[in-house]
Amino acid sequence: MPVRPSLPVAGQPQPERADAARNRQKIIEVAARLIDEKGAEQLSLDEVARAAGVGVGTVYRRFGDRCGLLRALIDEHERRFQAAFMNGPPPLGPGAPPAQRITAFLHGLVDRIDQQQALFLALEKGGSGARYGGPYRVYRVHLATLIAQARPGADAGFLADALLAPVNANLLCHQRDERGMTTEDIKNGLTDLATAVTSHHP
Repeated sequence: MPVRPSLPVAGQPQPERADAARNRQKIIEVAARLIDEKGAEQLSLDEVARAAGVGVGTVYRRFGDRCGLLRALIDEHERRFQAAFMNGPPPLGPGAPPAQRITAFLHGLVDRIDQQQALFLALEKGGSGARYGGPYRVYRVHLATLIAQARPGADAGFLADALLAPVNANLLCHQRDERGMTTEDIKNGLTDLATAVTSHHP
């Protein structure tokens, strides 16, 4: 049976008091406004705390660090994406052959990163913990499950990592800005890669 992990979406809150919930929402709204005004690169937790009218300790306790706040900012979009590939209509959701679902997922992930490119770029600068934590673990389990269905006996975990490796904000920006690739070019390349991974080899 396919693995149905709980969604480790970034910034997912635990049940909290009303005042704590209001502070959390205020901090997120202020951070989003500051990013719109100055860019994600300039986001400072001290500045967010001042603009939100809370102590900087409150921000650190609630989000941990700058990466934690960035993950909270992408949370709602991430929830919708995960719901789509786990429970939505095919080919992204259940009901299509595994190979088609893998391709649809990779295409959807490109679009997902494009939605909040600046945030993903900033998050990726947080190192491997930021890059490979949270949603990445869900993506990897999802792809590994589909790969195991398409190619029984293959090293599904490794192949899942291999499929996810080229779908990151830094590489997507480089491919567009430096190589002149379009989104369609990138998706076509990912289709070829997914086909190679899911094809049965003698």
